[in-house]
Amino acid sequence: MTAEPHHSHRSEILFVIIMLLVLVFAYVARHVLLMIYVSALFAVVIGPAIDAVRRVHIGRWRPSRGLAILIILIAALGVLALFFTFALPPIFNDVKGFAADLPRRTAALRQKLGSSPIAGELDVESLERHATAALGGAVGFFRGFFGGIFTFFSAVVLTAYFALDGERAFYWLLSIFSEPQRARLETTLLRAERRLRRWLIGQATLMLILGMSATAAFALLRLKYFYALGMLAGLLNIIPVVGPVIALVLAVLVAAFDSWAKVLGVLAFYLMYQQVENAFLTPRIMKLSVNLPPLAVVVSLAVGGAIAGILGALIAVPTAALLAVLADEYLVRKPDQMLTQPVARTIPD
Repeated sequence: MTAEPHHSHRSEILFVIIMLLVLVFAYVARHVLLMIYVSALFAVVIGPAIDAVRRVHIGRWRPSRGLAILIILIAALGVLALFFTFALPPIFNDVKGFAADLPRRTAALRQKLGSSPIAGELDVESLERHATAALGGAVGFFRGFFGGIFTFFSAVVLTAYFALDGERAFYWLLSIFSEPQRARLETTLLRAERRLRRWLIGQATLMLILGMSATAAFALLRLKYFYALGMLAGLLNIIPVVGPVIALVLAVLVAAFDSWAKVLGVLAFYLMYQQVENAFLTPRIMKLSVNLPPLAVVVSLAVGGAIAGILGALIAVPTAALLAVLADEYLVRKPDQMLTQPVARTIPD
């Protein structure tokens, strides 16, 4: 009679040990697990692009799923290669040239400020040291950026595998659950998949509009690297709140090297565009998508950024949309469920 309690205790202890080992493994391999999750997420959201390529046909021939994924990857890598070839080298060379010319510029600045009342309180040499360190950090950033190319390509390969074989992995994961829970979870996850894809379509439309508008505005302002800044403005718009701020800061820094009039022009463009986007574009474009509460967006961005930096902020909103679908299915009580629950009634004395 005493064997069953001892057996139960051993099972509980074994379960706790296994869970601790799983948590330790997850912490040690957190970067790899994050890359796997991001790759799976992007494999889901690029599904419409894969389906669009597969709808193209020549006679009776249609591209297979693998060929469609390969076409999309080649197109994306081609765009990145063009950007790296024509946009980044001039910027990198200008940064190096500015760093080499910094002593001459500092001497000219010291001469101009020589008769200024604040000349005695201004430590120009300290400013020069800080500026040189900042430029050295910018050069180091570019080197570190190129050093992360291997990680990027690893994520691209994982995304391709998830897009190619993700359906089989999805149903293998569902097979772990028993039949009643399996059908409900499958329906919920498929609904979340459609929600993520609708969100991506709306976000991609906003990115395209901002990228084209920013490129045209920066070209009219004759801003240096207007093509790169416009493309970055569109791409960074996928990160809510944080992305537009980064794009604005970069554009203002580039404009500041030319004139204050261009800085004011950049600020005026972003101010007007944000008004148009918030009042007209977003309500209509996102009507086809899902609208998370603003508080949920801000909290998800804060949590995602704290966990994984820019990458965490990038996947924060679609992850919040996924969790919202799961919470709506498993945590929120539906009206029909509430009707089936017994209602406690109080009888007055």
